[in-house]
Amino acid sequence: MAMHVSSAGFSIFSHRRVHRVRAVASENVSVEEQKVKLGASELKVTKLGIGAWSWGDTSYWNNFEWDDRKMKAAKNAFNASVDGGITFFDTAEVYGSRASFGAINSETLLGRFIKERKEKDPEVEVAVATKFAALPWRLGRQSVLSALRDSLSRLGLSSVELYQLHWPGVWGNEGYLDGLGDAVEQGLVKAVGVSNYREKRLRDAYEKLKKRGIPLASNQVNYSLIYRAAEENGVKATCDELGITLIAYSPIAQGVLTGKYTPENIPTGPRGQIYTRDFLTKLQPLLNKIKGIGEKYSKTPTQVALNWLITQDNVVPIPGAKNAEQAMEFAGALGWKLNDDEVTELRSLASEIKPVTGFPVENL
Repeated sequence: MAMHVSSAGFSIFSHRRVHRVRAVASENVSVEEQKVKLGASELKVTKLGIGAWSWGDTSYWNNFEWDDRKMKAAKNAFNASVDGGITFFDTAEVYGSRASFGAINSETLLGRFIKERKEKDPEVEVAVATKFAALPWRLGRQSVLSALRDSLSRLGLSSVELYQLHWPGVWGNEGYLDGLGDAVEQGLVKAVGVSNYREKRLRDAYEKLKKRGIPLASNQVNYSLIYRAAEENGVKATCDELGITLIAYSPIAQGVLTGKYTPENIPTGPRGQIYTRDFLTKLQPLLNKIKGIGEKYSKTPTQVALNWLITQDNVVPIPGAKNAEQAMEFAGALGWKLNDDEVTELRSLASEIKPVTGFPVENL
């Protein structure tokens, strides 16, 4: 399906008076031009993907409940993403886990959305990434293949584009990597990656797969303008050195960089314990600068924050879309580029803010 993305067409920013500046943008950018290879693999995905962590979840997102209204919104987010030229979707077997009351597995939902879309548009191509949970009782390469087949069953697919180890195992990592290699050789996946891997583990995984002639395509880590641990711990530099694409989860800091939260309006649920009133107070100068730059380009703060990541090169952000409006907004982060001075200024302001604590699995 041939689709075109206009840098202006998906900007939903409105202001009384905006200076419209065309920033390294093309009025009509084909989908293929908006794709990049993941690492040294042959897999090409859109420069920005969609994270499906929140779909069906009742343990962290959605105020601990899932209903038909949220289901419809998630489906609309999927369709709006595809309509906007974003066809790369990331999920995981633990998203919307059955262990959470009322949850529906994210893989099941994504598979359903893909099937329904293909019934209307058989030519549509969607790239699916999912992840293996390195649970302590899972041992050996066969555990990876077994979990992958279960994921494929939930997705209703015979193969996926990208299969990742969600986090390093407490033990058994050698077997997990063997399982990834087996999955490639058996045609169950096109490319393989890891997630939350620190530098040494990343190098070890790269070398082990390399011996089988299989490239490590990606490392998915927590990375945003206000959480840059990947730059400080050597992960980003190692990805660049070895030709491993960095997939950035929480690229807008779970919504905090959108500007919709303030010291008087903190996020609901567990996020409110992370992004506190005090933190949001300290964040305001950076948010004001992001908003000001956005006005220059007719872009929203969300689009500026995502574009900042894209300008880092070798980075594919995967923000989570709960509804069509968010998905359309994300598409407006493509087709233009912040200039070097703006990138530097935003980094400088962000460096003055002490980052929040990341996910524990990052330190395994």
